[in-house]
Amino acid sequence: MDRRILLKIGGSVITDKSGSGEVRMDVLDSIAGTLAAYKKSLGHTPLHLLVVHGAGSYGHPEASRYRIQKGVTSANVAGIYHTHRAVSKLDEIMVSSLRSAGLEAVGIHPLHGSLAESGRLIQYPVSQIKLMMQVGVIPVLHGDVVMDCVKGACIVSGDQLVRVYARELQMERVGLATDVPGLLGADGQVIRRLHASQNGEIHAFSSNATDVTGGMRGKIDELLPLARDGIPSEIFHISRLSAFLAGTDHGGTCISLGV
Repeated sequence: MDRRILLKIGGSVITDKSGSGEVRMDVLDSIAGTLAAYKKSLGHTPLHLLVVHGAGSYGHPEASRYRIQKGVTSANVAGIYHTHRAVSKLDEIMVSSLRSAGLEAVGIHPLHGSLAESGRLIQYPVSQIKLMMQVGVIPVLHGDVVMDCVKGACIVSGDQLVRVYARELQMERVGLATDVPGLLGADGQVIRRLHASQNGEIHAFSSNATDVTGGMRGKIDELLPLARDGIPSEIFHISRLSAFLAGTDHGGTCISLGV
């Protein structure tokens, strides 16, 4: 039996969103090492892994500066290039780190093969990515600017990519590694389980850093519909990645259909 895992790594985990904007190479290399060790531990069991990462300080400032989310016209069309260039650079760094750890990672840019309508994806490559995983490639996708048939262009978050590909590829496990321990309740404690039918108050960490994709609220908005489709997901701190991969308690939040 194979392992089908979709892992989303938050942009705030691998970049400094509020400071100099530098990539946290020590964190990146640690993630790569953890994934490589997990793959090795599986022995002959195939690992079908899809990695998605956020833009962090590579893309959010550009998208905000050019107001991409409000739509693109001739007045701000340069924002497509500058935003995509920034996120592509981060993706290249991520892929390089994974490959240095011995993983067959390949970067996939949503701008090149996706289409949105009013900010929501309506076309995206599936068969190609499925085949990549079947032959042992680890596709590495990222939040990106994509063309939009209503707005001209828009920003598609890594969290939206998680929803789309987890559903289309029927991933066995879906994990979101973040810089916080999970989804917090009003009391500041981690909500260990969130069911698709629950409508309680959700308190998410806020940040002074620029984020054009909705932060934790955006994650939940994508993951609850996924849970209603019968695909659970988990949010946890990046330091607990090994626990997530092993299927042990990571102290974070599990989002499921519930009862």
